[in-house]
Amino acid sequence: MSSLASLISIDRSSPVPLYFQVAVRLEELIAGGELPAGSRLENEIALAGDLGLSRPTMRQAIQHLVDKGLLVRKRGVGTQVVHSRVRRQVELTSLHDDLLRADRHPRTEVLSMERVPAPDEVAAALRLPPGSEVVALERLRYADGEPLALLRNHVPVELCRFTVDELADRGLYELLRAAGTRLSLADQSITARRASTAEARLLSEVRGAPLLAMRRTAYDSDGRPVEYGDHLYRASLYSFEITLMAR
Repeated sequence: MSSLASLISIDRSSPVPLYFQVAVRLEELIAGGELPAGSRLENEIALAGDLGLSRPTMRQAIQHLVDKGLLVRKRGVGTQVVHSRVRRQVELTSLHDDLLRADRHPRTEVLSMERVPAPDEVAAALRLPPGSEVVALERLRYADGEPLALLRNHVPVELCRFTVDELADRGLYELLRAAGTRLSLADQSITARRASTAEARLLSEVRGAPLLAMRRTAYDSDGRPVEYGDHLYRASLYSFEITLMAR
Protein backbone atom coordinates (compact mmCIF):
# COMPACT_ATOMS: atom_id res chain seq x y z
CA MET A 1 0.00 0.00 0.00
CA SER A 2 1.27 3.51 -0.84
CA SER A 3 2.13 6.02 1.88
CA LEU A 4 -0.88 8.17 0.98
CA ALA A 5 -3.30 5.26 0.94
CA SER A 6 -2.10 4.27 4.41
CA LEU A 7 -3.38 7.62 5.71
CA ILE A 8 -6.89 7.09 4.34
CA SER A 9 -9.40 4.82 6.03
CA ILE A 10 -12.74 3.86 4.55
CA ASP A 11 -15.84 2.67 6.38
CA ARG A 12 -17.77 0.55 3.90
CA SER A 13 -20.66 0.15 6.35
CA SER A 14 -21.16 3.92 6.54
CA PRO A 15 -24.01 5.58 4.59
CA VAL A 16 -21.52 8.29 3.57
CA PRO A 17 -20.51 7.74 -0.08
CA LEU A 18 -17.04 6.27 -0.52
CA TYR A 19 -15.84 9.09 -2.77
CA PHE A 20 -16.87 11.63 -0.14
CA GLN A 21 -15.05 9.77 2.64
CA VAL A 22 -11.86 9.88 0.56
CA ALA A 23 -12.36 13.55 -0.33
CA VAL A 24 -12.91 14.56 3.30
CA ARG A 25 -9.80 12.70 4.43
CA LEU A 26 -7.67 14.24 1.68
CA GLU A 27 -8.98 17.69 2.65
CA GLU A 28 -7.97 17.00 6.28
CA LEU A 29 -4.48 16.00 5.14
CA ILE A 30 -4.18 19.21 3.11
CA ALA A 31 -5.46 21.41 5.95
CA GLY A 32 -3.17 19.68 8.46
CA GLY A 33 -0.06 20.11 6.33
CA GLU A 34 0.56 16.42 5.65
CA LEU A 35 -0.09 17.26 2.00
CA PRO A 36 1.50 20.72 1.61
CA ALA A 37 1.03 22.99 -1.38
CA GLY A 38 2.82 21.60 -4.43
CA SER A 39 2.52 17.96 -3.34
CA ARG A 40 1.71 15.55 -6.15
CA LEU A 41 -0.92 12.87 -5.64
CA GLU A 42 -0.13 9.38 -6.72
CA ASN A 43 -1.53 7.92 -9.90
CA GLU A 44 -5.32 7.82 -9.73
CA ILE A 45 -5.53 4.18 -10.84
CA ALA A 46 -2.86 3.02 -8.39
CA LEU A 47 -4.41 4.92 -5.49
CA ALA A 48 -7.84 3.46 -6.29
CA GLY A 49 -6.31 -0.01 -6.33
CA ASP A 50 -4.57 0.48 -2.98
CA LEU A 51 -7.85 1.57 -1.39
CA GLY A 52 -9.92 -1.12 -3.06
CA LEU A 53 -12.03 1.42 -4.91
CA SER A 54 -13.13 1.75 -8.51
CA ARG A 55 -11.39 4.30 -10.68
CA PRO A 56 -14.63 6.34 -11.17
CA THR A 57 -15.01 6.58 -7.37
CA MET A 58 -11.46 7.84 -6.97
CA ARG A 59 -11.87 10.23 -9.88
CA GLN A 60 -15.04 11.65 -8.26
CA ALA A 61 -13.21 12.19 -4.95
CA ILE A 62 -10.38 14.06 -6.65
CA GLN A 63 -12.76 16.09 -8.80
CA HIS A 64 -14.63 17.12 -5.65
CA LEU A 65 -11.44 18.74 -4.31
CA VAL A 66 -10.57 20.21 -7.71
CA ASP A 67 -13.97 21.93 -7.67
CA LYS A 68 -13.24 23.25 -4.16
CA GLY A 69 -9.93 24.72 -5.32
CA LEU A 70 -7.74 22.43 -3.20
CA LEU A 71 -6.34 20.32 -6.04
CA VAL A 72 -5.43 21.12 -9.61
CA ARG A 73 -4.89 18.79 -12.56
CA LYS A 74 -1.88 19.67 -14.75
CA ARG A 75 -1.18 17.96 -18.03
CA GLY A 76 2.13 16.16 -17.92
CA VAL A 77 2.44 16.70 -14.17
CA GLY A 78 -0.61 15.05 -12.64
CA THR A 79 -2.75 16.16 -9.70
CA GLN A 80 -1.19 18.67 -7.30
CA VAL A 81 -2.18 20.33 -4.04
CA VAL A 82 -2.68 24.06 -4.29
CA HIS A 83 -2.67 26.47 -1.34
CA SER A 84 -5.29 25.42 1.17
CA ARG A 85 -8.28 27.71 1.54
CA VAL A 86 -8.13 30.37 4.25
CA ARG A 87 -10.94 29.71 6.71
CA ARG A 88 -11.79 32.70 8.83
CA GLN A 89 -14.15 32.99 11.75
CA VAL A 90 -16.53 35.93 11.45
CA GLU A 91 -15.08 38.09 14.20
CA LEU A 92 -13.90 41.68 14.58
CA THR A 93 -10.32 40.90 13.60
CA SER A 94 -7.87 41.99 10.94
CA LEU A 95 -7.23 39.71 7.97
CA HIS A 96 -3.51 40.49 8.37
CA ASP A 97 -3.55 39.26 11.98
CA ASP A 98 -5.62 36.19 11.09
CA LEU A 99 -3.15 35.20 8.37
CA LEU A 100 -0.22 35.67 10.76
CA ARG A 101 -1.87 33.40 13.33
CA ALA A 102 -2.48 30.78 10.64
CA ASP A 103 1.17 31.01 9.51
CA ARG A 104 0.07 32.03 6.00
CA HIS A 105 2.82 34.67 5.52
CA PRO A 106 0.75 37.79 4.73
CA ARG A 107 2.09 40.53 2.50
CA THR A 108 0.37 43.79 1.62
CA GLU A 109 0.69 45.92 -1.48
CA VAL A 110 -0.74 49.41 -0.89
CA LEU A 111 -2.33 50.42 -4.19
CA SER A 112 -3.45 53.87 -3.03
CA MET A 113 -3.88 56.05 0.07
CA GLU A 114 -5.42 59.47 -0.45
CA ARG A 115 -7.85 62.02 0.90
CA VAL A 116 -11.12 62.08 -1.04
CA PRO A 117 -14.64 63.44 -0.59
CA ALA A 118 -16.67 60.68 1.01
CA PRO A 119 -19.14 58.96 -1.34
CA ASP A 120 -22.70 59.13 -0.05
CA GLU A 121 -22.70 55.52 1.17
CA VAL A 122 -19.40 56.02 3.03
CA ALA A 123 -20.51 59.33 4.58
CA ALA A 124 -23.72 57.70 5.81
CA ALA A 125 -21.86 54.72 7.29
CA LEU A 126 -19.32 56.94 9.06
CA ARG A 127 -22.02 59.45 10.13
CA LEU A 128 -20.31 62.32 8.36
CA PRO A 129 -21.83 65.23 6.43
CA PRO A 130 -22.04 64.47 2.69
CA GLY A 131 -18.80 65.31 0.90
CA SER A 132 -16.67 65.29 4.06
CA GLU A 133 -13.04 64.38 3.50
CA VAL A 134 -11.99 60.86 4.41
CA VAL A 135 -8.88 58.80 3.77
CA ALA A 136 -9.47 56.13 1.11
CA LEU A 137 -7.22 53.06 1.25
CA GLU A 138 -6.87 50.34 -1.36
CA ARG A 139 -4.67 47.33 -0.67
CA LEU A 140 -3.95 43.95 -2.20
CA ARG A 141 -3.41 41.29 0.47
CA TYR A 142 -1.33 38.20 -0.28
CA ALA A 143 -1.15 34.88 1.57
CA ASP A 144 1.83 32.61 0.94
CA GLY A 145 2.79 34.77 -2.03
CA GLU A 146 -0.59 34.48 -3.75
CA PRO A 147 -3.15 37.33 -4.03
CA LEU A 148 -6.08 36.62 -1.73
CA ALA A 149 -8.10 39.79 -1.16
CA LEU A 150 -8.67 43.28 -2.52
CA LEU A 151 -9.31 45.60 0.44
CA ARG A 152 -10.93 49.02 0.10
CA ASN A 153 -11.40 51.04 3.29
CA HIS A 154 -12.44 54.55 4.27
CA VAL A 155 -11.30 56.07 7.56
CA PRO A 156 -12.05 59.49 9.10
CA VAL A 157 -9.14 61.85 8.47
CA GLU A 158 -8.41 62.45 12.16
CA LEU A 159 -7.92 58.71 12.76
CA CYS A 160 -5.48 58.16 9.93
CA ARG A 161 -2.19 58.62 11.82
CA PHE A 162 -0.07 56.13 9.88
CA THR A 163 2.03 56.10 6.74
CA VAL A 164 1.89 54.03 3.57
CA ASP A 165 4.91 52.05 4.76
CA GLU A 166 3.26 51.28 8.09
CA LEU A 167 0.10 50.20 6.28
CA ALA A 168 2.14 47.84 4.13
CA ASP A 169 3.75 46.23 7.18
CA ARG A 170 0.85 46.04 9.62
CA GLY A 171 -2.90 45.46 9.67
CA LEU A 172 -5.29 48.44 9.65
CA TYR A 173 -6.89 47.49 12.97
CA GLU A 174 -3.48 47.14 14.59
CA LEU A 175 -2.59 50.66 13.43
CA LEU A 176 -5.90 52.07 14.66
CA ARG A 177 -5.41 50.44 18.07
CA ALA A 178 -1.85 51.75 18.27
CA ALA A 179 -3.21 55.27 17.71
CA GLY A 180 -5.61 54.89 20.63
CA THR A 181 -8.79 53.70 18.91
CA ARG A 182 -10.57 50.97 20.89
CA LEU A 183 -12.50 48.81 18.43
CA SER A 184 -15.67 47.42 19.97
CA LEU A 185 -18.11 45.99 17.42
CA ALA A 186 -19.04 46.02 13.74
CA ASP A 187 -21.96 45.66 11.36
CA GLN A 188 -21.09 43.29 8.53
CA SER A 189 -22.70 41.78 5.46
CA ILE A 190 -21.34 39.04 3.19
CA THR A 191 -22.54 38.48 -0.37
CA ALA A 192 -21.17 37.02 -3.60
CA ARG A 193 -20.54 38.51 -7.01
CA ARG A 194 -18.40 38.09 -10.10
CA ALA A 195 -15.02 39.74 -10.66
CA SER A 196 -14.70 42.67 -13.01
CA THR A 197 -11.83 42.75 -15.49
CA ALA A 198 -9.70 44.97 -13.23
CA GLU A 199 -10.47 42.95 -10.09
CA ALA A 200 -9.72 39.67 -11.85
CA ARG A 201 -6.35 41.01 -13.01
CA LEU A 202 -5.34 42.06 -9.49
CA LEU A 203 -6.51 38.80 -7.92
CA SER A 204 -5.07 36.51 -10.61
CA GLU A 205 -8.52 35.24 -11.54
CA VAL A 206 -10.45 35.11 -14.79
CA ARG A 207 -13.03 37.78 -15.55
CA GLY A 208 -16.33 36.78 -13.99
CA ALA A 209 -14.76 34.48 -11.39
CA PRO A 210 -16.81 34.16 -8.17
CA LEU A 211 -15.74 36.48 -5.35
CA LEU A 212 -16.91 36.84 -1.76
CA ALA A 213 -17.83 40.45 -1.02
CA MET A 214 -17.76 41.71 2.56
CA ARG A 215 -18.86 45.14 3.77
CA ARG A 216 -18.16 46.21 7.32
CA THR A 217 -18.61 49.30 9.46
CA ALA A 218 -16.52 49.14 12.64
CA TYR A 219 -17.23 51.15 15.79
CA ASP A 220 -15.15 52.19 18.78
CA SER A 221 -16.08 51.70 22.43
CA ASP A 222 -18.12 54.93 22.34
CA GLY A 223 -20.20 53.69 19.41
CA ARG A 224 -18.53 56.03 16.90
CA PRO A 225 -17.94 54.64 13.37
CA VAL A 226 -14.19 54.48 12.77
CA GLU A 227 -13.85 52.49 9.55
CA TYR A 228 -15.90 51.44 6.53
CA GLY A 229 -14.57 48.47 4.58
CA ASP A 230 -15.52 47.01 1.21
CA HIS A 231 -13.48 43.82 0.67
CA LEU A 232 -13.32 41.20 -2.05
CA TYR A 233 -11.97 37.67 -1.48
CA ARG A 234 -11.19 34.88 -3.92
CA ALA A 235 -13.92 32.30 -3.33
CA SER A 236 -11.57 29.51 -4.45
CA LEU A 237 -9.12 30.31 -1.63
CA TYR A 238 -11.23 31.83 1.13
CA SER A 239 -14.28 31.10 3.25
CA PHE A 240 -16.00 32.62 6.26
CA GLU A 241 -16.96 30.34 9.16
CA ILE A 242 -19.71 30.99 11.69
CA THR A 243 -20.38 29.09 14.90
CA LEU A 244 -24.09 28.84 15.68
CA MET A 245 -25.48 28.16 19.15
CA ALA A 246 -28.90 26.78 20.00
CA ARG A 247 -31.11 28.92 22.19
